[in-house]
Amino acid sequence: MSSFEAVIDAGGVVLFPSDTVYGLACDPGSQAAIDRLYALKRRPPEKAAAVMFFELEAALQALTELGPRTRQALRALMPGAVTALVPNPAERFALSARADPQTLGLRVISVPQLAGVSVPVLQSSANLSGGADARRLSEVAPAIRAGADLVIDGGELPGVASTIVDLRAYEAEGAWSVRRRGAVDEDELARRLGGRFRFDPASYGAMVADTLPGYDELQAQVALAAGGGARTILDLGIGTGEAAARLLEQNPRALVTGVDESPAMLAAAAERLGESLAGSHVGQLQDTLPAGRFEVVVSVLAVHHLDPLEKARLFREVRERLAPGGRFVLGDVVVPERPEDAVVDLTAGYDQPSSVAEQLDWLREARLEPALHWAERDLAVIVAKLV
Repeated sequence: MSSFEAVIDAGGVVLFPSDTVYGLACDPGSQAAIDRLYALKRRPPEKAAAVMFFELEAALQALTELGPRTRQALRALMPGAVTALVPNPAERFALSARADPQTLGLRVISVPQLAGVSVPVLQSSANLSGGADARRLSEVAPAIRAGADLVIDGGELPGVASTIVDLRAYEAEGAWSVRRRGAVDEDELARRLGGRFRFDPASYGAMVADTLPGYDELQAQVALAAGGGARTILDLGIGTGEAAARLLEQNPRALVTGVDESPAMLAAAAERLGESLAGSHVGQLQDTLPAGRFEVVVSVLAVHHLDPLEKARLFREVRERLAPGGRFVLGDVVVPERPEDAVVDLTAGYDQPSSVAEQLDWLREARLEPALHWAERDLAVIVAKLV
């Protein structure tokens, strides 16, 4: 038995190097040990912690309820700088899960200092709650270093915390979302996982604003292009309701119908828009649109996920949903005329932007009258009126 395992088995706390930042580990089945770890870093008692293994096969053997698709995803991601949220119907390692024992945070790492360790541990970063992660042992707070029963020096580490990826819908839907951005980016996750990327409503707004230059101006220009006086609005890819909320400011008597493939996003939009959300429909833009006639149809940052044929088909169907005198407002990522203007970080196989010229042509073929309202680098707002 290694010294690491001996300390864990005795109910102690270990300060150790992971593949990302320095961490703290203890026995996931010992309430006393967990209380010590939480106290050392002043972690709020209601916050969950991940369980870490040092061999992937050991993790898979411990979590026998995981389905084949989820197990395949874990094999693609681990060991590595990822924390996966997986379904936990058997409520294993319940002390780590806190308020949600049906969900388990799972880490599998491979570092030389811990080669051969066979016990799982509850783990958390070795920082005071809310403080910076430690990439060097010297950056760990003195009180944490002094309070640990075993300290292992792994030298300088990468210093970027693990990416938290939600796989709870992966088995049934092939869908995943990023709950915390970290050492592994979305492009790499998409390459390993495939499937459909699903945004998390709680972090979506901040994530998009942080990663998409010009996002706020895009939304403002969409609202400006939509104008006022509308009573019926159809929002395609409504997300958390950001665009709809802005349109309602200048169309206060309007009722909105929202379409999104994510029930969680629709729920967030419903909470935000209240009684102004007249209907919500779970579905993709490739599906048949909700019945009715709408004075404004709007879509922001959703159509670029469609391929060219799907875009052209959607534009034809939008025409059929527009009321007389209605308009379609499209705000989205486009392929710019100058390659140096392509600044939005795209995910291969998921993002499929087209040029403004192509989309104007497809809108004309749909017997709409389109015009470019606004463009900046690789973002554009197009308005198409019913002829």
